[in-house]
Amino acid sequence: MNLSNIKRMLLCVLVSFFTVAGYAERTEGSPQYQKRVNQYRDLWENLIPTYSKLQYAGGMGFLNVGVGWAYGKNKQWETDAFLGFIPRYSSDNSKITMTLKQNFIPWKKPINSSFTLEPLTCSLYFNTVFSDEFWTQEPDRYPRGYYGFSTRVRTHISVGQRLCFQIPDKKRFFSRSVTAFYEISTCDLYVVSAFTNHLGLEDFLRLSFGLKFDIF
Repeated sequence: MNLSNIKRMLLCVLVSFFTVAGYAERTEGSPQYQKRVNQYRDLWENLIPTYSKLQYAGGMGFLNVGVGWAYGKNKQWETDAFLGFIPRYSSDNSKITMTLKQNFIPWKKPINSSFTLEPLTCSLYFNTVFSDEFWTQEPDRYPRGYYGFSTRVRTHISVGQRLCFQIPDKKRFFSRSVTAFYEISTCDLYVVSAFTNHLGLEDFLRLSFGLKFDIF
């Protein structure tokens, strides 16, 4: 490439730059432009998680960490995304799990300026295990319809309660509040087994505990 071609390319780049800059300057005050920019910013801001969670047990794994989004008029809806860990028990290898969870908090009852009680939480969540030991369709080694369900994805429901502590403004470092909670859960497989094998409550109900850290 000779020198004249390089000069022409630099000239084109400069002309394009100043043309775009001039257009941006002319449209900066346009209401339509500002509306689109604000919508674009709001879209990305809504994707920022509003809290993080740490949960023990619950059919999701031995220990689970995740983030979530609170929304609704009174923040009564939540969507969680978890990664969990299952240590080696009877299997040769530990396993990683993933959970998508939807929560509903009907009401909240302030106790004082620092504590708030959430008397009831309801959750529906789906959990999967990253392992070749679990499958979506029945392997050929089983008769057709032997299981009738996937072992890779479990559907869970749970109810629970929460107690939220508002951290004083001057002592906030990472979160504005910390919420302790417990849940009692079961899954589709346990429910079916309970009716077909006449299991007791302790055989198909699971207890879990966790902490929620509200960022904003």
